Amino acid sequence: MMYSSTRDRSRRVTAAQAIARGISEEGGLFVPEEFPSFGLEKLRGLMGKSYREKAKAVLGEFLTDFTPEELSRCVDAAYTEEKFDSDSIAELSKVGEGAYLLELWHGPTCAFKDMALQLLPHLLTVSAGKTEPDKEIVVLVATSGDTGKAALEGFRDVPGTRMLVFYPEDGVSPMQKLQMTTQEGENVSVCAIRGNFDDAQTGVKRIFTDPAILAELEQNGQKFSSANSINWGRLAPQIVYYIAAYTALAEQGEIELGETVNVAVPTGNFGNILAAYYAKRMGLPIGKLICASNRNRVLADFIETGLYSRNREFYTTSSPSMDILISSNLERLLYELCGRDDGKIREWFAGLNRDGEYRVPPELLEKLREEFAGGSCGEEETVETIRTAFREYGYLCDPHTAVAVKVWKDYAAETGDCRKTIIASTASPYKFTADVLRAVSDGEELPAGDFAQVRRLAELTGTTPPASLLALEGKPVRFAGSVSREEMAEQVRKMLR
Repeated sequence: MMYSSTRDRSRRVTAAQAIARGISEEGGLFVPEEFPSFGLEKLRGLMGKSYREKAKAVLGEFLTDFTPEELSRCVDAAYTEEKFDSDSIAELSKVGEGAYLLELWHGPTCAFKDMALQLLPHLLTVSAGKTEPDKEIVVLVATSGDTGKAALEGFRDVPGTRMLVFYPEDGVSPMQKLQMTTQEGENVSVCAIRGNFDDAQTGVKRIFTDPAILAELEQNGQKFSSANSINWGRLAPQIVYYIAAYTALAEQGEIELGETVNVAVPTGNFGNILAAYYAKRMGLPIGKLICASNRNRVLADFIETGLYSRNREFYTTSSPSMDILISSNLERLLYELCGRDDGKIREWFAGLNRDGEYRVPPELLEKLREEFAGGSCGEEETVETIRTAFREYGYLCDPHTAVAVKVWKDYAAETGDCRKTIIASTASPYKFTADVLRAVSDGEELPAGDFAQVRRLAELTGTTPPASLLALEGKPVRFAGSVSREEMAEQVRKMLR
């Protein structure tokens, strides 16, 4: 299995090279040159197997330059009982008729990013050993809240790596910020930026292709890589949990093997829903991919009109991991839909950089809408969905998951498409305690302090807060201060001294 770049398909690399580099030299994203077939017979063969066994079977199709022993070591080290509080790794909870919440937040940082970022450090160290055996890998990340902590925890004290994280100063929840600023580990650094996630992401991408910084790293025996979903080693593990969830539903008798299901995902950077699209390309029986946006409805508008425009007001919401106007992984999808025309990709994304927008032709928009449906959920609707889910089903969900639930309900009502649906539940409600507590507490005054709110939410709902979040109380802050986007490159230099 070889990989090519979305902006220059003549660049061909192995899986290990794609993972070690993170992003192609000209700014393109690595994609597999073909998708392996994973039809019903292979799906049937996965039934009754553990999550680890399913992960090895799926990833083995993509990471063909890893030996079976190397891949097995990586997977076994990532998905352990010590790191995940569920034997299933990802839980399925039925909510209403035909809706299944795929809980992807049972890992150490209580967010779906753990599903990939507990594995990526192992994949990256093996990849670096194959491609850059004498280099220290500098993992540079922009985060809208969850990727940062999951990457910090995954790479903490991993030999031969440095972990650098930038996050928007006022664009994450208090619990997300505390998770990052108290992070332990000798090889990690964290810095806030004065701006939003798009500012952080744009700054990181520029640093990745800055000739002066790259030369300095080369001189110091270092090499950049990424833990954002622009890295193939981050995206591939996300394919696994859709295949694992589908086969689990078949094992439980909730669906017949071969039955088509829909998938709904709260979407920001487009990686999570892209992984579901890739699973469908492999043969997983998925019908419509429902792309759920919050008030920042750049993706919903794109699916409706074919115009992608970041020239709009930016909103800070209760679902901060979706407060994004530049969805990086959309580039990978467009590459597939336009027949892998790298010239078109260069044209569109040059337009995005220059003018803040691009428009795809009608025939591509038609292909897009055959696969995807888009919708959005405002702040008041998010609160009401959290409240309704708890009152009707006894299920406590976070704001991101609530957005997906609301958009799925709207889609089903508007289209009459009542196929069973897997809804990605992307974070523990306790990562967004204040917003969830407001939704379920009937207007009572919130107690002062994050952890007083955690205790009140637990008392009110009869749920148990994750131990990893409770352990943050009283933990000393290691990383403070902030920089502008223009100062990020110099800050990277300081972090590496």
